[in-house]
Amino acid sequence: MPADSGVPHVLIVGGGFAGLWATRALAGSPVRITLLDRENHHLFQPLLYQVATAGLSAPDISAPLRHILRRQRNVSVLMAEACEVDTARRQVIDANGRAHAYDYLVLATGATHAYFGHDDWSRFAPGLKTLDDALAIRRRILSAFEHAEIEADPVAQAAWLTFAIVGAGPTGVELAGTLAEIARHTLKHEFRRIDPRAARVLLLEAGPRVLSSFPESLSEKARKQLERLGVEVLVGTPVSAIDADGVVLGTQRIAARTVLWSAGVAASPLARSLGVPLDRAGRVPVQGDLSVAGLPEVFVAGDLASVQQEGKPVPGVAPAAKQMGDCVAKVIRARIAGQAAASFRYRDFGNLATIGRMAAVVDVRGWHLSGMFAWWFWLAAHVWFLIGFRNRLVVLIDWARAYWSYQRSARVIVGRNEAGSQAGTESASAANQKT
Repeated sequence: MPADSGVPHVLIVGGGFAGLWATRALAGSPVRITLLDRENHHLFQPLLYQVATAGLSAPDISAPLRHILRRQRNVSVLMAEACEVDTARRQVIDANGRAHAYDYLVLATGATHAYFGHDDWSRFAPGLKTLDDALAIRRRILSAFEHAEIEADPVAQAAWLTFAIVGAGPTGVELAGTLAEIARHTLKHEFRRIDPRAARVLLLEAGPRVLSSFPESLSEKARKQLERLGVEVLVGTPVSAIDADGVVLGTQRIAARTVLWSAGVAASPLARSLGVPLDRAGRVPVQGDLSVAGLPEVFVAGDLASVQQEGKPVPGVAPAAKQMGDCVAKVIRARIAGQAAASFRYRDFGNLATIGRMAAVVDVRGWHLSGMFAWWFWLAAHVWFLIGFRNRLVVLIDWARAYWSYQRSARVIVGRNEAGSQAGTESASAANQKT
């Protein structure tokens, strides 16, 4: 639809669940849509840890936005990073200084990692939000075993075989359980100088239990399932320092050359340019129709929105983001038609978390499942919600293969591991000094 068509222009920033669902819900509406995203793909984030742990490849859980929307004639996709919102001029400025005008603006830029005032830790403990993050973490994990195989010093070898995950939410639990399975099953016959089964996988949580968003009974079952897999679960242990050699818990130092972060998130910094008060996590408090107070043409959805329902915050999960996207589309259509629109109402379909092979926990509308049945439920739900038939089929085949063989299909190391390269340089330097 041409820019001078005279129909309202809806600018949607972010091609995640909220942004994509809003775009799709406006198909056939009398609007011109621009979807702006710094990446060219939509990502199924709930399975991102599978890419990080070599179970799936990147295309299995992602799809190009242009391909997804190829039949929707009222939308244009632009790959650019939004840096500022000029609400006075009704424009979004991208990283190249280009201005993108709007009649209605939907901000759905999601969240990033939060290190609680210790941003320097990000160098040593990467988080998991994007495909780039997942590929970098996969490189670190697989390279750690390679460094341990070539390391002659037993102490240094043990440090390479120690993996610490900070934060025991769903991502942390999934990473820890999968890492334990990789060490104990996938790699057990593939090395000659080390026994991968000797690897330590530590799950560190500052709070009193893992999976704090789940009922306490399921949280306890998850902990027991993790421990059966060989994960060392340490709760009530806040991290006080992280560096290239490991983590510090109070006064105790743990030598771990691979530290992964899953302890906190912060809203996208784009929200600051709106000039409105934000909550403690940097999210935008919104009204019932998900618009911003004083800016009725601006909507915020997904992880960037601070939404309260029945005195509780709406969780930052994929179903909530999808529902917000649908709601924003309905409100925009109603506004154009001069009609009133219903307020957003979150429908909670429950919580799911997988721990390992035949191990998961499910909390769905009062039904609590754990173990094998929960794992099958989790698998079916995630395969169903993947975008595109090819993705569903490929993921199902890969999981079936991994289930029977314990093998993981994406274990090629690509790129340079900064920590490993540095360690290799230091070892070579030390060897030269000895000779």
